[in-house]
Amino acid sequence: MSESIHASSSTPASGIVIDEPLDDFDDESARSAERRRRRRRGDGSSRPRRTWREGGTSVQRWGWELAGWAVLALGIGVLGATGVTEIIGGGSAPLLAQVVLWVAFAAAIVAAFVRSVPRGLLRFRPVDLLFGLVLGGILRLVQGWLEMRAGGDGGWPSYPSLGGSLPSSWLFDDLLSDVVISPVLEELFFRGLVLVAVYTAVRRLAGREVAMFAAAIVSTGLFVVAHALLAPLAWDAVASLALVGLTASLLVLLTGRLWPAVLAHVVYNGLWVAMATLGTLLAA
Repeated sequence: MSESIHASSSTPASGIVIDEPLDDFDDESARSAERRRRRRRGDGSSRPRRTWREGGTSVQRWGWELAGWAVLALGIGVLGATGVTEIIGGGSAPLLAQVVLWVAFAAAIVAAFVRSVPRGLLRFRPVDLLFGLVLGGILRLVQGWLEMRAGGDGGWPSYPSLGGSLPSSWLFDDLLSDVVISPVLEELFFRGLVLVAVYTAVRRLAGREVAMFAAAIVSTGLFVVAHALLAPLAWDAVASLALVGLTASLLVLLTGRLWPAVLAHVVYNGLWVAMATLGTLLAA
């Protein structure tokens, strides 16, 4: 009796004896689960992710609404800067007006990028430095030529000074403001926000070529209008600003990256500050 019980307990109830281990089955299950996880994350897809110029999820929430908010922020910034200049006056008014405009730009930029960051827009490549140096220098040369055509003497600019020394506010008002803060914020706003939003909206309706044209025109137009509303501009200054805006727009549209436009703008402004600084020191 005990022997029969012992014999029956050593055999599975189904009558099937499993001699092979389950390692192969477990490995295949783990690989299948990993493939499913990678597909959900998008890591295992053979199709590359689309950049913002091609559409896709990174600009899914970008379009006319965001462009409208950008224009509203620009209007508020210009009105605020003008109000500060008219109400406060004095030597500190230009700086305060500039800060008001920066705040309006920054608020719109942050609100847009909180939604999503257009894929590839903020990517940097070493060739962007070359774009910035070459095109920024060419734009400054063209600006000087236009100024002479408008009746300027073509001489080196200089700052108002006493005894040939630079103004006390030179470090912030001219170096940091004109060469660093303003170019970065303006390019983030006009090219990183306005241009991308208009391009995305028009591309959905009319295709890539029409979208590129519309985005470049709108971005450049608002760029020039914003400067014209803050200070009277001669025709050569309008033409120079239009060339800067159009060049920056084309750089972003053709490369898909913002940094070439930022660096070209930095070089363009920086060359004027460098010439004005040198002209002031040489005139001493």
